[in-house]
Amino acid sequence: MEIKIDTRKSIYENINEIYEKIKELKNKKQKIESLIKELEEKLNNIEEKIIIEKKKEEIKRNKKWYEKFRWMFTTNNFLLIAGKDSITNEIIINKYLEKNDLVFHADIVGSPFGILKNGRNASEIDIYEAAKFVGSYSRAWKNKLSSIDVYYVYPDQVSKKAPSGMYLKKGSFMIYGEKNYIKVNLEIALAFEDYNIIPGVPESIKDKYKRYVILIPGNKKPIDIAKQLENIFKVDYNIILGYLPGDSDILYLR
Repeated sequence: MEIKIDTRKSIYENINEIYEKIKELKNKKQKIESLIKELEEKLNNIEEKIIIEKKKEEIKRNKKWYEKFRWMFTTNNFLLIAGKDSITNEIIINKYLEKNDLVFHADIVGSPFGILKNGRNASEIDIYEAAKFVGSYSRAWKNKLSSIDVYYVYPDQVSKKAPSGMYLKKGSFMIYGEKNYIKVNLEIALAFEDYNIIPGVPESIKDKYKRYVILIPGNKKPIDIAKQLENIFKVDYNIILGYLPGDSDILYLR
């Protein structure tokens, strides 16, 4: 930059003018640096959103058949599927129940049916985890209970045939014979990996995944929990909402 000395002014006036120009340039520099920083942040946000959208598209393309329902894998990788409503309850029992499976239901009106695939070969740990998952997605969660009894039975004990004079609604089934009861605490765990959500219970999640949250029945609305988790795990809160059983509190976050 060329600095001109005004001979009509005193040396002190010239020095003051030079200082003012320097100050002006510094202010401009700060504004430019601030603008650059702001643009870089916007660019980073755009790039992050592009990555997230690409991941979402990959997730949509790679969805497994069981993701139409509630689902989880137990500690020993047994698949559990459970209904989301009366229609999906009907579908999983009529279409996916096989002779080596176990059928789960919480001892409360408003419970999904759950099927532990190949459950006859599952350990007590897997059976407990399946029961806990089904119990947690029952009305017991919305009722803010801390625990619930869940029973499991064998496929030949489940029937759509009601006693004479009794009508079964869609998604309802008769259970005949002895029920095997398990008392479970209500907790779910959601793991976050590569913008995917892996649902389960704490026992099935905590040793397999680095980033996860454990939820219990509580007082925060699902939308508030979902937005809080979106900020942490960078997964769309609308997707997270689909995994929440109702009003919740965060018990543990990692």
